Amino acid sequence: MSEVYINNIAAFFPNDAVENDKMESVLGMVDNKPSLVKRVVLRSNKIKSRYYAIDPKTGETTHTNAQMAALAIKALEKNGFNTKKAELLVCGTTVPDQLLPSHALMVLGESDLDSMEAVSIAGICLSGLTALKYAYASVKAGLIDSAISTGSENISASMRGRNFEPEVQSRVDIVKKNKELTFEKDFLRWMLSDGAGAIGVSNKPNESGLSLKIESIFAKSYANEQEACMYSGCEKQKDGSLKGYREYLPQDWLKKSIFSVKQDVKLLNEKIVEYTVVKPLKEMLEKDMFKPEEIDWFLPHYSSDYFKERLAEGMSEAGCDIAREKWFTNLSTKGNTGSASIYIILEELFHSKKIKKGQKLLCYIPESGRFSTAYMLLEAV
Repeated sequence: MSEVYINNIAAFFPNDAVENDKMESVLGMVDNKPSLVKRVVLRSNKIKSRYYAIDPKTGETTHTNAQMAALAIKALEKNGFNTKKAELLVCGTTVPDQLLPSHALMVLGESDLDSMEAVSIAGICLSGLTALKYAYASVKAGLIDSAISTGSENISASMRGRNFEPEVQSRVDIVKKNKELTFEKDFLRWMLSDGAGAIGVSNKPNESGLSLKIESIFAKSYANEQEACMYSGCEKQKDGSLKGYREYLPQDWLKKSIFSVKQDVKLLNEKIVEYTVVKPLKEMLEKDMFKPEEIDWFLPHYSSDYFKERLAEGMSEAGCDIAREKWFTNLSTKGNTGSASIYIILEELFHSKKIKKGQKLLCYIPESGRFSTAYMLLEAV
């Protein structure tokens, strides 16, 4: 079995950073009314700036999801990774630009890469890390020598205020009474942002400079125990089941905002720490996969600053205390970019010159879709 190394990491962000007071002017208001949820959500998540693939003047899309992923790959090449040697492209995203063809094929088509195997990974936040795991496993098994994985999101395209107008107009009485969209729909408009990351891996470390050896990737889903918490292209029923878009008439897709991304916030608060922190960490420590005291950098992908203290409490409950000064995140300046988040966090730290030879990094990637989680252990070489 070959050792597998992250040789380089790159990120791409569309347009200029958008500050909190500019968000609604870029995304657009719903029914020409400012959101009542926005201020509460931003105060909780403490995100100060983020990026949207939207022209702030016209409201039109400036980059597709696939284009952003391809631009991250181009940045990866500029950073020094030899993309011409790559034999595999694996791409993860939450919402691709289209149902068919698959996302990875569109990314390959937008890139300057040679013809190669291209694999698309479906999912939400975990799809980016799962893409990396597929690349890692392929190199580890000796099937190939070099691969590229990406995580990318263009979620703003579905969060524009104009997308919710048909629902508002069809539910005038309800909306007038509540003065806003239902919370589970409006909540995520102020949580999510656009961006892309690319990682180049191979069976050899860089001849000079930093490489990160992938020690292990642990992933587990508890979908057998919990109902869906984050969803799109469907409506959640009273019994917790999902009714997919194909069961609705096309006109209902607009009236019910079927394709908006929605979050069951109550379920999220109740279960996210137990199922993505406490249970998996206890299992990993019981298997002696790592020792908490050996971790020099902890890179958590949490969606909101609100969860930071709860994450720390869950880690302590699992017997995995890691000092806060070892934590690294850029949520406040880069926003929550879903599947791209761990790439974007890693990219900033990787190029910061803060990582020293021999240090160990632990990455944490939760997914609230139906409560899944992953941890990745790296060593700087």
